[in-house]
Order: sequence, then structure tokens, then C-alpha cells
Amino acid sequence: MENKNFRKKYFFFDIDGTLAVGNPGKYIPESAKDAIEKLESQGHFCAIATGRSQAMAFDYCREIGFKNMVSDGGNGITINNELIKIDPLDRESVVKLIKECDEKGFSWAISYDNSKVRYCKSSKFIEDTQNDDYMETAVDESLDLDKIDVIYKAYIACTLENEHQLKNLQNVPFARYQNTYVFVEPDDKSVGIKSVLDYYNAPYEDAVVFGDGKNDLKMFTDEWTSIAMGNAIDKLKEKATFVTKDAADDGIAYACKHFNWI
Repeated sequence: MENKNFRKKYFFFDIDGTLAVGNPGKYIPESAKDAIEKLESQGHFCAIATGRSQAMAFDYCREIGFKNMVSDGGNGITINNELIKIDPLDRESVVKLIKECDEKGFSWAISYDNSKVRYCKSSKFIEDTQNDDYMETAVDESLDLDKIDVIYKAYIACTLENEHQLKNLQNVPFARYQNTYVFVEPDDKSVGIKSVLDYYNAPYEDAVVFGDGKNDLKMFTDEWTSIAMGNAIDKLKEKATFVTKDAADDGIAYACKHFNWI
């Protein structure tokens, strides 16, 4: 029998520190898997919300049973395993940064297609990043920015101590996950969440987001329900609608039960 009081919610989960826990090996608590299965069985929408590129996250999402995803830091959306769109970075701003890098001797790489490969002009980027293995890096000596229409991500080899030398770095969204380089990438997952809600003509207030880190700050808005994990940073907890238990302590299931979603 149809539940006339049912209101469909749209759930979005950050991955590391929210859905996946453990160090060095990552795993998803059984309680979280069970909660998400129950949400979907009741008719709710569930998706990953990640800064990773769609290509880098797609196999992982399928492996853990998700068909929907906000990727590329909010610039990409995938629904029912189908890529709907990926919006690139502002090309002019990224090109200005890269030209400054060339002038000042900083090596770089870029992602200009939806793949697991980034491209650089010489092996200097590989050397400067100490053979970082985050993703495959291909050297293309003929790489020509003038022939590349879109740039999804850029990677600038610089340390925390010398990144201030790049003035144009302040004109692009960037994050540091490694000691040897920064990621120039979209950083507002709320943009992708709104794109998904618009796709379904759903009210923004029906979204529920779960997060724990700095890259989730822009995802936590007053427009919907925001759940901070118990292990989240303090700034995120301050913006949250509700602070649940740690991710490893059944935090996702605890929040879902608290709000009577399951």
C-alpha cells in the first residue's frame, strides 16, 4: 500500500571519512550499507558526492552499489550509471596560472578529458611530484594549450612553502592533498547537488548531505539538511543541521534513525 505521508529525500554522501573509513585500508561499515539499502528500498534517492573525477570514481561507485554520483567537486553528475554532464573549469583562469608556472619554473599537468590519465609536457612534473601514484601521468611533449578547449583539472607542482609565489593560484579553486603539488579543481559540491535536484524537479529542501571535511563546507547550506559526522572538522559541525556519531561508529545509520528516515 502506498504511504501517503512519504516524502522522497535525496541523499548525498561524501566518501572518505564519511562513507568509507579506516586507515590505511578503507571500508564501508555494514551499518552504513544497511542504512543506504533501506533508504533506497523505501524510494529515496542516494548518491555519492565527491571531488574525484567521474572517471576516477565511477568503478568505485558501482563496486559499492551506487548508481548516482555528484563528481568533479560538483561539476559532474551521473544518474543511473549514465554521465549527464561535466562542466570544465574556467579556462582563462587556468591558462593564466599555467603560463605563470612556465614563467617561474613550476611544472604542471592537466586533465582535459574524462579519463584516469593526466597529461604533462615533460617528465619534470613526474620528478617534482616524486612519482606520485594518485593517477596515471602521461608525458606529451606536443601538448598545446591553444588546442585544448576544456580543462577539468590541473595539477601544479609546488610545496606549501612556495605556493605563494604563484599569484594566479588565488584566482582558481584548489586543494592540497599531497605535499608536492596542489589540485586545481572545482570545490562546490552544492552545485552538482542542485543540478541533480533540478534534473528531478525536486525542491532543494528535500536534499540531505553527509560530510566530514573541508571540501564539504560549501555543500553545507541552509537550503537543505546537512549532517556532519562525529569525526568531522569543527567548521563543518558549526554549519551542520545535525552532528551524528563518528563514521566508524555507525554515524550514518544513527542519523537516519534519528530523523526516522529508516
